Amino acid sequence: MEPTMEKDKKELLINLEGIFKSCEERAAHYDANNLFFQEDFEELKGAGYLLIAVPEEFGGYGMLMDECETLTRKLAYHAAPTALALNMHIYWTGLIADLYRQGDKSIQWVLEEAGRGKVFAAGHGESGNDIPVLYSTCKAEKVEGGYSFTGHKMFGSLTPVWDYLGFHGQDNSDSENPTIIHAFLPRDTQNFEIKKTWDNVMGMRATRSDDTILNDVMIQDKYIVRKVPAGFNGIDGFVLGIFSWALIGFGNIYFGLAKRVVDMVLETLHKKKSISLGRPSMAYHPGIQRDVADMVLELEAIEPHLDTIAREWSQGKAYGAAWGIKIFAAKCHAVEAAWRVVDKAMDVMGGYGISRNSGFERLFRDARLGRIHPSNTYITREVIAKGMLGLDLDYQPR
Repeated sequence: MEPTMEKDKKELLINLEGIFKSCEERAAHYDANNLFFQEDFEELKGAGYLLIAVPEEFGGYGMLMDECETLTRKLAYHAAPTALALNMHIYWTGLIADLYRQGDKSIQWVLEEAGRGKVFAAGHGESGNDIPVLYSTCKAEKVEGGYSFTGHKMFGSLTPVWDYLGFHGQDNSDSENPTIIHAFLPRDTQNFEIKKTWDNVMGMRATRSDDTILNDVMIQDKYIVRKVPAGFNGIDGFVLGIFSWALIGFGNIYFGLAKRVVDMVLETLHKKKSISLGRPSMAYHPGIQRDVADMVLELEAIEPHLDTIAREWSQGKAYGAAWGIKIFAAKCHAVEAAWRVVDKAMDVMGGYGISRNSGFERLFRDARLGRIHPSNTYITREVIAKGMLGLDLDYQPR
């Protein structure tokens, strides 16, 4: 007899196909009105999407990274901002589920809370911090019973609905050995405020990634989940998991968006007429055919790269320190190639593409944000080059 959870998983996947299409229908409305994707969120949560990475024993579906990223990619094809925001929750549950399966039960409460329907978001973005997670401009001070945090967090996707904000701060009490304090902020905590900063941003508007201001926020010890050295020497399994789940998620989101754009181009080309070619449509234009071929070649290279990294992470391949290079490279390759696809698509779409009614203009704006997500092009190339050259990534000055 087939296990109940396996049946539930099949039912989930069937239900999600219809919900993803509903998300697509609402995407333009959210973008035009600077609205959070509330209806998407409620439908996806109700269907069980937020439980995909939660182990079965905590009420989830127990999917590993490769399965989760397949769904992330599919959702992004229909509604990239929705997929991007929910990736923040998925990466917390995914990385902590990985640690749990490896025997680390220290943050089991996150999986328990997620199984009860609680929502987790990420607060790692900070102005002036070009290496988020590993360093912080947010001040962390040890106090009785926990830590006090003061700082300004940016890009807080899921702001309207999170129950816990996973974030970090830096304890500089020992100036020679600064420490990064990773913690979770419960929603009912005092002394923080949400600052609306996301109206009319360039793209991914439906994520409502507003700022969070921490004003001497007291976090109890039970919500302090890691204390590690600042910098690259502080990368343990927890920190590496943040990078892996977040960045591979980003890569799949922008890949899914690029796939959608190519499909739009293929459909539109047969409708674009030419007065000079004497052919049925612009699909017969040799220059446009070359551009279409280039876009497809980009997509064909992104997919196996992302799939390989997700599969090997799920299999527990022992790459050691090389995992950082592989993760950064996969994300960078995916978002830069996805942008080349979308940018070239603008040439093919022509004047029609800049119209809001085309639907492409919104996707064009969304696609550009992929390259500024951590890790951006600068830190990615620094990590890859220094890693391959055997240089100390924490050596100062950089």
